[in-house]
Order: sequence, then structure tokens, then C-alpha cells
Amino acid sequence: MKNIANFLFEAGMLKRTPRTGFQFLGSGAESVAEHIFRTVYIGYTLGRLSGDVDTDRLIKMCLFHDLPEARTGDLNYVNKKYVKADTEKAIEDLAATVPFGTEIKELVEEFEEGKSPEALLAHDADQLELILALKEYKDVGNKYADEWLEYAMKRLKTDIARGLARTILSTDSSLWWFSDKSDWWVKGKEEGKM
Repeated sequence: MKNIANFLFEAGMLKRTPRTGFQFLGSGAESVAEHIFRTVYIGYTLGRLSGDVDTDRLIKMCLFHDLPEARTGDLNYVNKKYVKADTEKAIEDLAATVPFGTEIKELVEEFEEGKSPEALLAHDADQLELILALKEYKDVGNKYADEWLEYAMKRLKTDIARGLARTILSTDSSLWWFSDKSDWWVKGKEEGKM
């Protein structure tokens, strides 16, 4: 059980591990855990839209794809020009400590290999999470987000993800909650209700 506790502490490190690319964008900040959180929802969505993949496996890939970053940190695209993280060793070392380590290792390796339908969709979920974040920053005025979006769009591998990405880019990120411009926003309640 000590190794399980250590695994859970290690996973918690992702809450304190920043995604480093946003420093170049000039705005925005998130932890690796925050990135993983929405990536899992995106993976579930892509799996359901696809209909012909193992959605549970896809979700697990999304959940574990950045787990090695608890040991290596997050390397952005500039860092990756100069630094090579040994993610293989990081995941092997972690996998050796828990009884379900082999499954985690296989999921991360499948994600990295990027050949199975689930891995392709998990990769796209990872990129769509970035696309959503960039669209949110664009909508609040970050002038660099468009250029980043162009490159992120080119990384998508499936038609489902490309279609979803186009819809994301044409959708105002705040309208999911603010599309009803009624008096509720003035009075804080519906007319005639207490």
C-alpha cells in the first residue's frame, strides 16, 4: 500500500506542474493536471462520436498520457528543441512500483506510438484541449493565439477531431453560459419566481 500511496502523491504532483508553453503565448496558465482533466472529457467525447473504438481504453490513454511529466516536467516546443526527456525511463520506473504499472506503461507506449485508433483519438484529444484553451485566450484578446491555432490544427490526425476543431474555432467560448441575454442577468431570477 505504501507504493500505491506514493503513486497517488506522484499523480498529485501534476496539479503543481505547470504547462510551460503559455509563458511564450504571453497569457494563460494551467497545470498538467488541468490539461489532463479536459483532455479526458474530450477523449470520451471523441470515442462516443467515433463509435467504433474502445472508449474506455481511449479515456485511460488520455488520463495517463502526461503522467511521466510528474517526473520530467512539461517541455514545451521550444524546450524540446534542446532538451530530451527520458519519458520511457520515467514510466518504466513508475510502472515497476505498482501492481497495475504494466497497464499504465502499455497505455502510455500506445499513445506515444500513435498507431491504434484509440491512440490517434487520444492524440487529437490532447491537441483539442490546447485548441480550446487557445480559442479561449483568443476570445479575450490574445493576438498570438491565432498563429498557435494554425499549427495546432495541423497536428490533428482524424476527421472527427478536425470537424470538432472547426466548430470550436467558430464558436464564442463564453456563449455556452451567456447566450441567453434575458432579464435574468439583471434581476438574478426568472420573472414571477422567487
